[in-house]
Amino acid sequence: MMRQHTRAIGWAMAVLAMAGFTALGFWQLQRMHAKQAMLDAQGPAVAQALPLAQALAAPGDLHGVADHGRFLPGVVLLDNQMRHGRAGVKVYRPFRSDHGSVLLVDLGWRALPADRSLPDVPSPPSPVAVRGLLAPPPAPGLALGPAFSSTGHAGRWLASRLPAEGLARALGLAVLPDRVLRLDPALPFGDERDLDLLPNTLPPQRHLGYAVQWFGLALTVLVVALVLEWRRRRSVAR
Repeated sequence: MMRQHTRAIGWAMAVLAMAGFTALGFWQLQRMHAKQAMLDAQGPAVAQALPLAQALAAPGDLHGVADHGRFLPGVVLLDNQMRHGRAGVKVYRPFRSDHGSVLLVDLGWRALPADRSLPDVPSPPSPVAVRGLLAPPPAPGLALGPAFSSTGHAGRWLASRLPAEGLARALGLAVLPDRVLRLDPALPFGDERDLDLLPNTLPPQRHLGYAVQWFGLALTVLVVALVLEWRRRRSVAR
């Protein structure tokens, strides 16, 4: 009875481990497909630029934008943004098109000095023509602590993530969409930037690699369980 009880517990633990590893593998595959779909949609989106109001109303997350308007007061500095192996911030400003659509515009990346003193950000030209890629905001990672806080300068906020509703209140806006305008790097204002949709995160190939590892662990558990079962039966047969 004791052996049967131990055997049942062992198989239950093996099945739970295999189920967990398999679920993690499928989750990594889902992340891979989602990111690959985003990359595949980027080219067509950039090629067809829409006015901001149309882009915000259109289905899907990615759309090329070309519009005219003015930047509004307020600066959001998104912290913990790596580039060229250096830590820095991404600079965002609210923008209102001539037709009244409002959103945050990604003006680019600035390095932080060793003492992490925040940079003074010059105002971009306004009114101005803008173009770029309407996309989801950077992935927030683990949402620990407050999303943003005042820097001690009026109208300037330091953020760890970009919650649209909270930032709208902080910037004195009625509403902000949960997407941002990734500004075309060719425009002659702002800071260093590109249209990379997966900064500071894993590419699809890495998710595939992790999925294979999780499935491999599930298979390993199965093989070990079968070998132990085979040995048990041999010992009983003797």
